Amino acid sequence: MIRLRLFGRCRIYHDPVSPVLRGPAQIGWDAWFRRIDLVTPRRLKGKELLMRTRGWWTVDPSLVAEVVEPHGRLVVGDEGELMVELETQQEVEGLSAQLSERFGDQVILAP
Repeated sequence: MIRLRLFGRCRIYHDPVSPVLRGPAQIGWDAWFRRIDLVTPRRLKGKELLMRTRGWWTVDPSLVAEVVEPHGRLVVGDEGELMVELETQQEVEGLSAQLSERFGDQVILAP
């Protein structure tokens, strides 16, 4: 299994940035007529974390997902980083080539 970080160009500073999940998402509940104190922590999945880059990256994250998903799986790494999980080096090379062809230097895979 090969795991690579997925970076995109920052819309403002144009340097490569990647989202990192610092803690689980906390989902609380409000009722119409009462207060509910329950909070449910939940880790985001890879595609959910990628979609949070909308507005931060110069490219639309849904277009990035369309290119990545046929080659590998979007996952959240052990440190909360956005990663692509691939089976073989050929898949890595194929995905890198497609990302470069479709987005130029706006989306980058890195170890």
